Amino acid sequence: MLGAPPWAPGASLPLRTMILLGINGGLGNNDVASIPIHAFDLDAGWLDFAREKTAIDRRIPLWLETIAAVREWLTVRPEPADEKHAGLLFITKYGQPWSIENRSLSNEMRKLLDSLGINGHRNFYTLRHTFQTIADECRDFIAVRKIMGHSTKDIADDYREIISDQRLRDAAGFVRKWLFG
Repeated sequence: MLGAPPWAPGASLPLRTMILLGINGGLGNNDVASIPIHAFDLDAGWLDFAREKTAIDRRIPLWLETIAAVREWLTVRPEPADEKHAGLLFITKYGQPWSIENRSLSNEMRKLLDSLGINGHRNFYTLRHTFQTIADECRDFIAVRKIMGHSTKDIADDYREIISDQRLRDAAGFVRKWLFG
């Protein structure tokens, strides 16, 4: 068991796991709420899924901390109340999805931030902004866009056949180094 990390004291296991996914790969609320279990290859350390908002494929190299948190969560993940949610990674203790509609993620994050004295315009989505801001400093904007699920509608996006896994690892690793030192 990971226990409460110093960067998120008081956060529940699902929230800690969501926070790691948010900062590891720039995932927002809806990304986390809709992420399917089958999108993970935890042995290889990758998350592959299309961003729901843009339908753009994302390939996210997972940090060891993120992999460990997802694995731990899967051992205690509640059963969904409705079979249609069986494939979702995150299910609340009531068997419901952590959706935008029920604001469960927003509410849990707000409680955590309030308990830490973090006020103002800070919320779960801030992790996505932070990933983009810090990852941009690695100067591989194409790799960062792939992780984030962004498109510029540039013709080069149509011509580009591949972005190497190493470039993606370097971009995510840059953020990890900033976060953990």
